[in-house]
Amino acid sequence: MSDWPRVRLHVVTGKGGTGKSTVAAALALALATEGKRVLLCEVEGRQGIARMFDVDPLPYAEQRLTTGLPLKGDGRPGRPGVVHALHIDPEAALLEYLAMYYRLGRAGRALDRFGVIEFATTIAPGVRDVLLTGKVYEAVQRNSRNKGAVEYDAVVLDAPPTGRIVQFLNVSNELAGLAKVGPIKSQADTMMTLFRSPRTAVHLVTVLEEMPVQETADGIAEVRDVDLPVGGVVVNLVRPQELDPERAGRADAEEVAADLSAAGLDADPALVGTLLEEGREHAERRALEQSQRALVEELDVPTYELPRLPQGVDLGALYELAERLREQGMA
Repeated sequence: MSDWPRVRLHVVTGKGGTGKSTVAAALALALATEGKRVLLCEVEGRQGIARMFDVDPLPYAEQRLTTGLPLKGDGRPGRPGVVHALHIDPEAALLEYLAMYYRLGRAGRALDRFGVIEFATTIAPGVRDVLLTGKVYEAVQRNSRNKGAVEYDAVVLDAPPTGRIVQFLNVSNELAGLAKVGPIKSQADTMMTLFRSPRTAVHLVTVLEEMPVQETADGIAEVRDVDLPVGGVVVNLVRPQELDPERAGRADAEEVAADLSAAGLDADPALVGTLLEEGREHAERRALEQSQRALVEELDVPTYELPRLPQGVDLGALYELAERLREQGMA
């Protein structure tokens, strides 16, 4: 059973370097179970989805990406769902907005050629965020009345880092000094009803290190301060726990040499010294991770863990991570 059965919009954020884009992609695959359709969105212009799934750079258009995880062990035949992808570009979003609300089709494209749109979205970042989140909002709100458009069961947003997530989602407040009335202000206020509802969850990604864990705690507090719904915390890149840290930290040279000899290996003093040093480093690392894991548990939100994969992240690895998330109840 999923921990988030009512959620339609999953916002994934985290400190840079924690793997939030990888987690967002794995979550989309996990959510795309039997017959479900999921949209995976990115807004930072890095074409991260295309690189992870080894496809051509994505246009500003929704396109089918891959299938999700099949259901296991329930005895029912069925096909996995489908993951679509969307790379949201602020300039393209503004052109779409001008065409929709002001009928500026050709005129909008002419403004783009003169660089006016890039200038506008640079000097007014609040407007830029409204355009980016507005496209996500539209995908979440679709229903059977939207002829010709795919109706999604869930939308996963690979969002900006933790330090900017409140500014990015709290669009109504960010626009307060720019627009008191008008369609952009109305659109921002309408979007906030979704972002603050139980249909949205802001998930945070961290690793078991001091700065990311602290930034995660600060991010949760900031998200709650503006009445946005906090989801879960995904602890990513967890190292394998193959050695007993206490034994690894207090092993002596004679013990290691005896173990090597028992295994039929040469107990060279240089090798023994290297193994002892690695054992001490492993013990120190495990102690640090355990202390940070205790801090994550104190955040009092659902927590999920994903392993560090030695082969790196490719499509097969994303499916493996998706299975881990589903086994733990995130999808």
